[in-house]
Amino acid sequence: MPLPPSGMPAGIFLHMQAIPMTATHMLPPGAGASFKPAHFRTIAEQAQPVAFFEVHAENYMGAGGPPHAMLSKLRADYALSIHGVGLSLGGEEALNTGHLEKLRILCERYEPQSFSEHLAWSSHGGEFLNDLLPLPYTGKTLARLCDHIDQTQAHLQRRMLLENPSTYVVFEESTWDEAEFLAEIARRTGCGLLLDINNVYVSAINHRFDPRAYLNRFALAAVGEIHLAGHTALTDQNGNPYLIDTHGGPVIEQVWALYAETIACAGALPALIEWDNDLPEWPALLSEVRNVDAILSAHAIKAA
Repeated sequence: MPLPPSGMPAGIFLHMQAIPMTATHMLPPGAGASFKPAHFRTIAEQAQPVAFFEVHAENYMGAGGPPHAMLSKLRADYALSIHGVGLSLGGEEALNTGHLEKLRILCERYEPQSFSEHLAWSSHGGEFLNDLLPLPYTGKTLARLCDHIDQTQAHLQRRMLLENPSTYVVFEESTWDEAEFLAEIARRTGCGLLLDINNVYVSAINHRFDPRAYLNRFALAAVGEIHLAGHTALTDQNGNPYLIDTHGGPVIEQVWALYAETIACAGALPALIEWDNDLPEWPALLSEVRNVDAILSAHAIKAA
């Protein structure tokens, strides 16, 4: 019997062996960037110091046209991560098999090194709600999510990553801690985890918990990708701070610090700069990518 890779829990590895995965590649352990068509011309003019690009799956579910022409050029030169936002893994209804089949076709067409989705729900009664909505962390939710993830991985014939959410409410009925809930999903299904450190920080400020304590409980051995992004800081009517995960600005100092501490524990992992709103010119996004590289380089020097 083959042995699990170094650092991977045996339970996750054994479950993966039961899923006939055809895609076994992983993202390179470097800095990636969200791809936006507005940056395509600049990116295409010369090679960029980017380890990979990530796109939202739902933007590429048509048969052809300019989006696919750009993505084909990108995929020829860089590793690719496909990030889904519409599968509604946590929804109470059955997965949309039409959407799942479109994902399969997209992944077969571009053979991405990573496919990921969210710990959330986003549709009901045939209507897509255009948001990533929170879930109670209960045994019932856990079973439903695991069933949906098993179905997704079997249909796509690839291991997926599940992303921790940014949250603005908590449920009284929850019986699981979020980090432990995610670890149990990974253990049961063999999926990997996508650790969004900005989401951890946003939730920590909103719910008044220690983000470092959360990260200490996180199943880092199951992480296949990290996300870093900006957010918007607001105050409520009582003057208390709260954060909105807007992906519309640079990564703040506190999130960079959490990222550096995570890398010190987990080792070098692929890390994506997400910037979806108030899109800057390419050099500003590239500057964030270089910050990731600088932290990875500092970690490599310390580890040597």
